[in-house]
Amino acid sequence: MPQQTDSRTGTHIRHSVTVPVSAERAFDVFTAGIGAWWPHAYTWSGDVLERIGIEPRENGMCFEIGPHGFRCDWGRVLVWKPPQRIVFLWQISPRRVPEPNPEKASEVEVRFTAEGPARARVDLEHRHFEKHGEEAALYREGMDSPQGWAYILARYAAATV
Repeated sequence: MPQQTDSRTGTHIRHSVTVPVSAERAFDVFTAGIGAWWPHAYTWSGDVLERIGIEPRENGMCFEIGPHGFRCDWGRVLVWKPPQRIVFLWQISPRRVPEPNPEKASEVEVRFTAEGPARARVDLEHRHFEKHGEEAALYREGMDSPQGWAYILARYAAATV
């Protein structure tokens, strides 16, 4: 059964989950398999979402595709080190709209650590909320709520089983 922990520090949020798969599989499910677990309600396309993805390379885009080819880029990959680590800009504003200015984007880092051949610890840190401006504290609070990263990582962990 996946286990989840969290800790809060300043303008950072940290959550961890342990999943019953290899670090390689955990990385693959998080990146290539994001469409199977990312909540559709947490996209702009919602129920008509056709695809959500992460381009597998540094400077690749985190994106969604909706009906009629609608595409929304919501992040950019800063570090691509399979199967250990991915870091991406979180270019979603506190008002849940795309933030095209990377200077106003927070950052998400996810690390995958093998704890055996069929067990991995996944550590997520969402940092630099201060870049989101006046609504940063409220945004951080929302992402740290049970409906934020805790919910998203629980869906991810369930998809690894």
